[in-house]
Amino acid sequence: MASFSSSNDQEDQVLVEEKSFARTLIMNRPKQLNAATDYMISRFWELFLLYEKNSNVKLVIIKGKGRAFCAGGDVAAVVRDINNGKWESAAIFFRREYTLNYLMATYSKPQVSILNGIVMGGGAGCSIHGSFRVATENSVFAMPETALGLFPDVGASYFLSRLPGHFGEYLGLTGARLDGAEMLACGLATHFVPSAKLPSLEAALHTVDSSDQAVISAIIGEYSELPMLKEQSAYHRLDVINRCFSRRTVEDILSALEREATNKVDGWILASIQSLKKASPTSLKISLRSIREGRLQGVGQCLVREYRMVCHVIRGEVSKDFVEGCRAILVDKDRNPKWEPPRLELLSDKMVDKYFSKVDDEDWEDLKLPPRSNLPASAMAKL
Repeated sequence: MASFSSSNDQEDQVLVEEKSFARTLIMNRPKQLNAATDYMISRFWELFLLYEKNSNVKLVIIKGKGRAFCAGGDVAAVVRDINNGKWESAAIFFRREYTLNYLMATYSKPQVSILNGIVMGGGAGCSIHGSFRVATENSVFAMPETALGLFPDVGASYFLSRLPGHFGEYLGLTGARLDGAEMLACGLATHFVPSAKLPSLEAALHTVDSSDQAVISAIIGEYSELPMLKEQSAYHRLDVINRCFSRRTVEDILSALEREATNKVDGWILASIQSLKKASPTSLKISLRSIREGRLQGVGQCLVREYRMVCHVIRGEVSKDFVEGCRAILVDKDRNPKWEPPRLELLSDKMVDKYFSKVDDEDWEDLKLPPRSNLPASAMAKL
């Protein structure tokens, strides 16, 4: 039988299960590691709004089919738009994605994200903002954007900047991976449940006739464990991370790491230096500033600023590193991007400032976030 893409294929990208008071949304593009398409983002938006109004729905569960929760946004489609001269279409994708992140961050009902696999980039955006994030022994978290010529977006400047010490700068600049135990230790996950117990946990959640955060937390708690951090975990090196990643500039951070490396032989420090040297210099500079600004801003302000930044990235006036990074990592897979500017010292403050300014285009406007009312205290705290 001939196979052809139809709207039905699209509809299968998000599967919905209705069980008593719970609604479960399943991202269903396992071959693409559930990379979030424009359709998936729009569908989530529609369903989240619907469930918020429906008094029979008490909580929303999100998970992914296969070995990923969600490995990020579908950037291949975005880069196609940019290469075809349609930066506005690319901007619409990010506008929808960030607006969904805001809805999740300010949602009036509990959202339980089951992170049993890869959670990266946009996948973090549609889980970390929610009330409960359940990690397992299969979880792998990363914000790998600086290696792609992008920056940790989807509200990451809000949630990374609120991790202990300067752990957020470390994760955002190096793209380092964390396992489930590390996610729990630093607060990216609220619970750790062994994957073998997930079916029982989900069955228990299906029967909860309550949107009370404490009730939901207690139920997840019954299936939770406290995993041991592995000996070589970066989280054990928080003192070194704080010493180095608290520095004012990316250059200062690199120098501090290099000084640490001369004092003691540590593969972890060398790997961090290597990651920073491989990343896009433009990405590193705008990412550091973004996370630093995010510390003092609410989640809405962070998303509005990140939208300005991403529009400058996709317009490529200062640097075309995003298109080049996607070519090298995702398309040709030669893993050898030619960054431009190629070195940190070639980026002036003026070039960096440009990413934080309004876009000079008469049709462009700042991200307009939807008004949210009757918010629970947990959501109000984020504003």
